[in-house]
Amino acid sequence: MKKNTMIKLAAGVAAILLVSTSANAGYTMKKKVGGVDTKLTVFGFAQLEARGGSGVIADNEDSKVAFGAQRIRLGWKYVAGNVRGKVFLDFNQNHDDNKKTGDGAAMPSMVKDAFISYVVDPAFVVKAGLIKMPNGMSFTMPGWNLDIAERGFDKKLVLERNTGLMISGRDIGLGNNGKVNGFEMGHERPWKGFGYDVMIANQASRSASASSSKNGGNSYAVRGMFDYTEKLHIEASYALSENAKGPSGTTGGEDYKNINIGVDSNLGKLSLKAEFFDAKNIKGTKDRDEQVFTATAGYFVTPSLEVVAKHMQGNATWATGTPDTTLSNTYLGLNIFMSMPYEDFSRKAKRARNQHKVVLNYIVAGGDTTKWNGLGGYNDNAFIAQYQFKF
Repeated sequence: MKKNTMIKLAAGVAAILLVSTSANAGYTMKKKVGGVDTKLTVFGFAQLEARGGSGVIADNEDSKVAFGAQRIRLGWKYVAGNVRGKVFLDFNQNHDDNKKTGDGAAMPSMVKDAFISYVVDPAFVVKAGLIKMPNGMSFTMPGWNLDIAERGFDKKLVLERNTGLMISGRDIGLGNNGKVNGFEMGHERPWKGFGYDVMIANQASRSASASSSKNGGNSYAVRGMFDYTEKLHIEASYALSENAKGPSGTTGGEDYKNINIGVDSNLGKLSLKAEFFDAKNIKGTKDRDEQVFTATAGYFVTPSLEVVAKHMQGNATWATGTPDTTLSNTYLGLNIFMSMPYEDFSRKAKRARNQHKVVLNYIVAGGDTTKWNGLGGYNDNAFIAQYQFKF
């Protein structure tokens, strides 16, 4: 992206912020167009961090700490009657127009979301564009609303974002219990009843498990879920990307596919999550499989301090006849909330606390750390200190 374009974008955002009327969830402008009320909301967040330990500083032992940013994002949402639109950019990702990232639409990797949707009914919402594919409970929740400083190596198994068509529904079967606004990607609010997502898209070329080159084919994902307030959320999805060759095109042409199951429960001060992936034919290589199980627990000691532990256990098979390898990463952490609009411990209040927080994580690596042939993960101990602000 050219420098003058970036300056124009920044100036436009500044102008919007100056005339904004609300700061509760981003900054909002409202305008009546004909007989339709429209609303434009600008929002964003940044995660600045320091990382260290043998699992991070491997090539330069003289470095004790590496400083950087995980996400620097800015986006906007538009509402006009039943129509919705969203664009979300990450300025910490590549935005060179000459270096495209797959997904069949040749969008730079800095474009995280770019879609329109139409809300026919809470049980029937149509979306088109670049969207998170409905595969992976943790992945489809916002990156600023995580329990730890990052997603773990299970993220390598999702189909990631993709350009295509999705049909969704929420809050079905037990009455109208929560707002469905047309921007949903995961289980953002505590509904009662069933929900679903069905999506067809281009090859999942942003996925670490599928392909980074265009080999022909499509990807598919279907997910069902059930919610009973914030006390219980359960979901299951099946996803497939056709002809999932690697970049060289020599690692096979099998379809990559996975099954994901997730459970999430908010019990006031205590929160519990569990998730499982069973992935087959990674990078299109027959019998290159991986299973990952995660378990997360968080507890608020005070309204401004939460202790968190997340354990991830992976098992990888390279091919038939190859011994399995295992890897475990255990995150031990503290979430320190710098400003807290609420004193209660509902899921809504917990999300609001995440506007300003410090995350401290120590990662303990175990298993076949020198032989692990699965995707991602820390092969040695590491630590992360992160500051997040969101508006």
